[in-house]
Amino acid sequence: MAAPLRIDLIVGGKVIVECKATTQYNAIFETQTLTYLRLTGLKLGLVINFGETLVKNGIHRVVNNL
Repeated sequence: MAAPLRIDLIVGGKVIVECKATTQYNAIFETQTLTYLRLTGLKLGLVINFGETLVKNGIHRVVNNL
C-alpha cells in the first residue's frame, strides 16, 4: 500500500512549501515537490533546506507547467 501524500505546508492555497534539514541537498526533493504540485493541481512550490549555512542558499523554486 502506498504512503499517503504528506505535504509540509500549503500557503494561501497556492504555494507548496517542502521543508528539509539536511547538509546534503538532493535533487529528489525537487522531484517530490513537483509530484505534489501535479497531484494537487498547483503551479508553484518551494523547497527550503534549513541545513544550509545560510537559509537563502537553501531555497529552491519548483514550477509545474509554467
